[in-house]
Amino acid sequence: MLSLLSSESSLSSFLFLFLIPCLFIIGLIKIKAARDDGDNKKRDEGTFVVREEELQRELMPRHVAFILDGNRRWAKRAGLTTQQGHEAGAKRLVEIAELCFELGIHTVSAFVFSTENWRRDKIEVDNLMSLIQHYRKSDIEFFHRSEIRVSVIGNKTKIDESLLQENHEIEEATKGYKNKHLILAVDYSGRFDIMHACKSLVKKSEKGLIREEDVDETLIERELLTNCSDFPSPDLMIRTSGEQRISNFFLWQLAYTELFFSPVLWPDFDKDKLLEALASYQRRERRFGCRV
Repeated sequence: MLSLLSSESSLSSFLFLFLIPCLFIIGLIKIKAARDDGDNKKRDEGTFVVREEELQRELMPRHVAFILDGNRRWAKRAGLTTQQGHEAGAKRLVEIAELCFELGIHTVSAFVFSTENWRRDKIEVDNLMSLIQHYRKSDIEFFHRSEIRVSVIGNKTKIDESLLQENHEIEEATKGYKNKHLILAVDYSGRFDIMHACKSLVKKSEKGLIREEDVDETLIERELLTNCSDFPSPDLMIRTSGEQRISNFFLWQLAYTELFFSPVLWPDFDKDKLLEALASYQRRERRFGCRV
C-alpha cells in the first residue's frame, strides 16, 4: 500500500513538473499571438509605422490618385480660417506629389475641386479658385526644375477665362516631360467625364468616323479626360479624413483600383502616412477579377 502511494506521489510530482513548463510555454504563445493580433489591428487602424527601405521599388504603383479631404475640419480644430486650411492643403499636395515622384511613382492625380463644390459658399469658392491660380503660378519653377508634366482636367465651362488660359500655358510648357505627371482635377465629376466621352463618341458616329461595332472599352477610355496620361487608371486611390467613399471621382478609372482610407485630415497626411498607404498596397494581391 505504501509502495502504491509512493508511486502515485512520484507520478503526480512528475506530471506537475512536466505540466508547469508546458503551461508556461502555452502562456508565452498566447501573449505573442495577442501582440501579433495587436500589430495587425494597428496596421488596419492606420497607426503602423513603415520605413521607406521596407518598400519594394518594383512593386510601386504607377499611378496614385488622392481625394484631398479634411482641410476645413483641420482649420476648425486648429482655430484657423477655412482659407488657411485650404492653403495648408495646397502646400501638402506639392510635398506629397514630390515624395511620390522621388519614390518612383509616375503619375499623381488629385481631386482638387469637384463639380459639387460649386454649391459651397461663394466666398470659399472664389478663394479656392484664387488659391489654385496662385499655386499654379508660384510652383511653375518647381515643375520645370523637377521636370514634372502638369495636366488640368475637368469641366471648363464655369472656370474663369484667365485661369483657363494659365492652365493651358502650364500644360503646354510642361508637356515635354515624360517621367513625372501631375494631374489636377478641377471642376471634375466622374459622371461628367463619362457623359463627355459618350457625347464625343456620338458626334464621331454622326460624322461617320466610327461605327457601333467599333465601340469598346479602349475606345471609351480614349475619350475620357484622363486620356492625357500614360496610366489613366490609378493603381491606388488614397482618401483622407476617414471618409470611405469615392465621391464621384474617376468612376470609370477606379474599376480595379486598390483603395486606402486614412483617418488623418489632409493637411496632416505626411510622409509616414504615405509610406503606410504604399505598404498596404504592396501587401495586397491584385487579381483583377481572376484567381492567380
